Amino acid sequence: MKALFIGGTGNISTSVSRLAIQRGVDLYLLNRGQRQVDIPGAKILTADFHQPGAMAGKLLGHTWDVVVNWIAYTPADVKKDFELFYGRTRQYIFISSASVYQKPPSHPVITESTPLYNPYWKYSQNKIACEDFLVQAYREHDFPITIVRPSLTYDTVIPTAIGGWTDYGIIQRMRRGEKIIVHGDGTSLWTITHAEDFAKGFVGLMGHQQAAGHAFHITSDEILTWDQIYQAVADAAGVEAQIVHIPSDFLAQFNEGLHGGLLGDKAYSAIFDNTKIKTFVPGYQAVIPFNEGIRGALRWFEADPARMQTSGADDLLFDRILEAYGKAFPL
Repeated sequence: MKALFIGGTGNISTSVSRLAIQRGVDLYLLNRGQRQVDIPGAKILTADFHQPGAMAGKLLGHTWDVVVNWIAYTPADVKKDFELFYGRTRQYIFISSASVYQKPPSHPVITESTPLYNPYWKYSQNKIACEDFLVQAYREHDFPITIVRPSLTYDTVIPTAIGGWTDYGIIQRMRRGEKIIVHGDGTSLWTITHAEDFAKGFVGLMGHQQAAGHAFHITSDEILTWDQIYQAVADAAGVEAQIVHIPSDFLAQFNEGLHGGLLGDKAYSAIFDNTKIKTFVPGYQAVIPFNEGIRGALRWFEADPARMQTSGADDLLFDRILEAYGKAFPL
């Protein structure tokens, strides 16, 4: 199988790239060459996705069994891909997001047939528009799409709802014994998936003859409360989490990221029915529990002091919110 990944060296896609090569995929990675990630066996094509002319030159003479765009976020992005790969690939996989599912949810269990509706987050609205364009391209032009919707998936990031991600500051804050914020009352349910588990489901869809026109989410079956998630992060850091619960509506006032990321995603429970991916990829099962996976993530950060950096912005945001909340509700 000959596959092209546009991107392919990010938080989720690196694990997919490595597993694809282990499974014998002839893998090409097209990116700008700005990330230093070692993926032995991959063939590197250097070009900027946002410069279609340069991309077309790099891809001249190639046809593909699978094309995956890991960095398409807007309808303009997928329209460029349609123009570039129509008639030149047997499968085009679009990386959408589980945040496209109905917010607020009308049913606690999410399946691939859950309506796509998110009035809170522009990121999710753009992903829905991308899906709409690609579904139309499939119906009208037989463009062989498969849509994959990751939920909160991690490997080399700290997957907290407020703070964290690529910034190490939340770990430093926890180790200083300072207060951290958990939205709501901490009891809403969430699903976090390790990238190595996600990769097993994803690679199983690559080249799948029956996947054309279908959408899938690929998540863990482990369901945790947000308090449990933050305490697992604190345990990995060797401390006890000093949690302050603050309503999501209050938090959403502080910046657009919190407004979209909470009201458009994490403020609601997310319980995913993985029957569909398990049907198409027999044997798929997520096996890395979060309390184990987050320890691996911190080991990755701590293996290189350059990764243990913080801009200080998260600390400022925590302090600003805690001060404002404390004026109304003394902590």
